[in-house]
Amino acid sequence: MKKTLFSLLLTFVAFTWSCAQSPRVTADGKNVSVAYGQPSKKGRLLFGKEGSESLEKYGKVWRTGANASTEITFKKDGQFGGKAVKAGTYSLFTIPGEKEWSVILNSVLGQSGAYDYEKNKAKDVLKITVPAKTYSASEEKLTFTVKDTELQFQWDKAGFSVPLKF
Repeated sequence: MKKTLFSLLLTFVAFTWSCAQSPRVTADGKNVSVAYGQPSKKGRLLFGKEGSESLEKYGKVWRTGANASTEITFKKDGQFGGKAVKAGTYSLFTIPGEKEWSVILNSVLGQSGAYDYEKNKAKDVLKITVPAKTYSASEEKLTFTVKDTELQFQWDKAGFSVPLKF
């Protein structure tokens, strides 16, 4: 009886934990795909200055999604923000800013968010800076959109776009 109750408790805990995680989705394009945890805004202030109540702070490295770090796969060699990138899969991190975002590709996969980024910073493949975008319509869920010539990111009304070339 105790084993049965314990097994039921473990099952309940595992189910509850899995339901609390943001779903992992993939934005797939012809030459690029992005796999990421997709959190929702849920009325929160998403980006802001240090000391604010925002979820993510300007100037701080962020995994750009939920749960494990976001991964971007280049199906063939190309250019990402005007810089050469080899075909392969990379962890994608960003540093949000009011006027610009830094976008970082790192060769260490399976990172648990940005917690180990400093330890793995030497494995950065490239870092670019792109202008911050303010969209007219709000997006409740964090969303990547892959097009032939650009990678778009939007959450709420904030975001950025990175030029792609293949």
